[in-house]
Amino acid sequence: MAADKPAPRRRDPKRRIEEIAAATEKVIAARGIEGLTHRAVAEEAGVPLGATTYHFATKDDLIQAALTRAVDRYAAYLSDWTASRPDLTTDQLTVLLTDVLMSCFGPLREQNIVEFELYLAALRRPALRPLADQYTELNIRALAQYTDPVTATAAAAALNGLTLSGLAGTRTPTRAEIEAVLRRILVGSG
Repeated sequence: MAADKPAPRRRDPKRRIEEIAAATEKVIAARGIEGLTHRAVAEEAGVPLGATTYHFATKDDLIQAALTRAVDRYAAYLSDWTASRPDLTTDQLTVLLTDVLMSCFGPLREQNIVEFELYLAALRRPALRPLADQYTELNIRALAQYTDPVTATAAAAALNGLTLSGLAGTRTPTRAEIEAVLRRILVGSG
């Protein structure tokens, strides 16, 4: 009796697409969008080059997949964050948002750089703009659970601006500077 042969490995297209999209984010983290190529993604994902071009015909398709992953991840994060903090005063919200921003400049710096690079890609790629809008709307919706819609919009804009200037500039804003801006928006001029 011959030994049983292992069954041929079946390809899982959904898993393959997810692996390629995850690899795209890693390539962007290492090289930026300018350094993104199908070849680099295939190498990072450990798949044949043809697999990347089969599932994602263009570089823009890869960018869209990575941005979709980032937005989905961010939506889950915000959902968990707000669910675990259902009742916050504006003072508490100010301190907690400051904590979040400070982590963007420390342990979460690389992730935030990738997310902003993907978000800013919508400047030149109109097809990405609905995803960029979704990112903004997620921020506003989360903040509106604690304040009125106009204040939530102002706070979301400030959070984006503070994060981007801290990541791209030569000087990271201090905790006191961030908290002062957020306090002015969320609590008022006091």
